[in-house]
Amino acid sequence: MKSKHKVLLFNPRATDYKARIPNSVLQVAASIEQTHEWVIVDGNLEDQPQEKIMTYLRQGDFRFFGSTVMPGPQLRQAVPITKAIRENFPEVINIWGGYFPANHPDVVLQSGCVDFIINGPGDHAFPQLLAAVEQETSYANIQNLIYFDGMEVVKNAKAPLLKYDDLPDLPYDKLGEFYALPRYLGKSFMGQRTIAYHSSFGCPFKCSFCAVVPIYEARWNGKSADKIYKDVKYLKEEYGADAIEFHDNNFFVSEKRTVAFSKLIRNENMQWWGEARIDTVDKYSDESLALMREAGCRMIFFGAESGSDDLLDFIDKGGKQTGQQILDFAKRIQQFDIIPEYSFVLGWPAANEKEALRQVEAEIEFIRRVKDVNPQTEIIIYVYSPVPTEGSEMFKQVQEQGFSFPKRLEDWLAPAWESFDLRKNPLTPWLTAKVIDKIRNFETVLNAYYPTVSDIKLSSFQRRSISGLASVRYKLGVYDFPYELKALQRFWLKYRQPEKEGF
Repeated sequence: MKSKHKVLLFNPRATDYKARIPNSVLQVAASIEQTHEWVIVDGNLEDQPQEKIMTYLRQGDFRFFGSTVMPGPQLRQAVPITKAIRENFPEVINIWGGYFPANHPDVVLQSGCVDFIINGPGDHAFPQLLAAVEQETSYANIQNLIYFDGMEVVKNAKAPLLKYDDLPDLPYDKLGEFYALPRYLGKSFMGQRTIAYHSSFGCPFKCSFCAVVPIYEARWNGKSADKIYKDVKYLKEEYGADAIEFHDNNFFVSEKRTVAFSKLIRNENMQWWGEARIDTVDKYSDESLALMREAGCRMIFFGAESGSDDLLDFIDKGGKQTGQQILDFAKRIQQFDIIPEYSFVLGWPAANEKEALRQVEAEIEFIRRVKDVNPQTEIIIYVYSPVPTEGSEMFKQVQEQGFSFPKRLEDWLAPAWESFDLRKNPLTPWLTAKVIDKIRNFETVLNAYYPTVSDIKLSSFQRRSISGLASVRYKLGVYDFPYELKALQRFWLKYRQPEKEGF
């Protein structure tokens, strides 16, 4: 028998230009399917999500509100809506999950509007919390839970990673009762109806700048190839899906699993994309890479991060990945017709503006070398944003230089801090306007000279035109004041570098 208390699950708006299947809240919904009635409100598909939520709550039988909250845009809706719930429905228990509350629990819980934080996968923690609230029992033994006990913020022990295959299937059909599922299958450079899919928890590495590390503690667990294929096949046959975005933190951890999935999917005529580490996929055999491409693997996102071996060591990525390996792998993967999408982080901690400029200039030259080796390599440029990783020497250095996070939840809604979360405006003392301009101007010229294949709105004529206009600048290394390129980019569909999106 199901509880009389209903659960409202909220997916705040994360993007202005596409909606994807809300896997994080759907995963939580699956965990309570047998015990509670639930509804989903998706901010990506609602013009007035707060009013929709208030309409549900006015029914009087909703006891729990759960929201995923990733850094950046999702805070714009999550904060005011959660505050409004607390003011108008104080009896409702507010529960947040996602990277933001897990990494900033004090500021979230001390806001007075959030009661609990799910610190990692909520498949067991969420239903256990609902039961504890309803039965008025202790929260002390609920793993992956953070809460305020009236005196201090309590962070319970982390739970072992669950076996993904043992978890219930996502209730796609129930989601369809609230939003037509084909609305989530949007266009991408790979297909007309692209699935967003999660096939694993975590990542087995400890990069000191990564928000995943404090949550998963260098652990990883993935679904079997059979389970992934079963889900993909269902979405293809029921809703016409024709491409897949694997939004795992690291899809390619296991070569055996990747090969098994490739064999299953290769006759389905579906293209796919996922995230990986260069030093992991570089260990794959040529036969595995060829099979992946035959099976539809079109592009892989790699965190290259830096061309400097010293910096790679500093961010705890060295010893496994080197600048030379980044170059060699870009050349190697070209023969398999798989596009490597390399992300670089510019603006690492530096003593002063002069050192920051030197680092940025070195990274720019390295990125040009990558393009020389394999012109098809897609380049994503981020600006370093500190992550509160316990024990990280990098974060200690950042703090010593005067950086600090906002102390009030509302302050995170300021435009500068939203940009910070999108790795656009880091608010770090060594990155002056001069350094940021150098990064952004180079990015403008680079993206104009090499238009990204993933921007499906650009026509071939537009690609040739903007590349030709940028060619002199790029070849001569003149990046300052690229106003003509910015104007053309704005004129043509607000051309922009694709952003990573991120209970």
